[in-house]
Amino acid sequence: MDKILVQGMAFYGYHGVFAEENKLGQRFYADVTLEMDTRPAGKSDDLNQTVNYALVYETAKDILEGESVQLVETLTERLANALLEAFPIIDACTVKIIKPDPPIPGHYEAVAVEIRREREGV
Repeated sequence: MDKILVQGMAFYGYHGVFAEENKLGQRFYADVTLEMDTRPAGKSDDLNQTVNYALVYETAKDILEGESVQLVETLTERLANALLEAFPIIDACTVKIIKPDPPIPGHYEAVAVEIRREREGV
């Protein structure tokens, strides 16, 4: 299966278990891998035969800068589902959400959740 990778998308959202996270907000990063057949686009050079990367970014922005949730797992699941819904050409997607500098004791670089979801019937 062919893959399109959109990596290093940066957002500022208000998600977390602690009240301070919801009040002050923080950075989040997203990487997505979209599995699909890219041959039609490769042959035709037609954007309508593939996924528009700008729309992938806007979909991620809507989720990560949108409604506040507690868990990175929830953000990740919502983004995967939104991508599959928005782009019928996608057979499966892998979504990784990174939360740098989590407010937990000790020195941590980041926490992340990565999931892979397939379209039903694939």
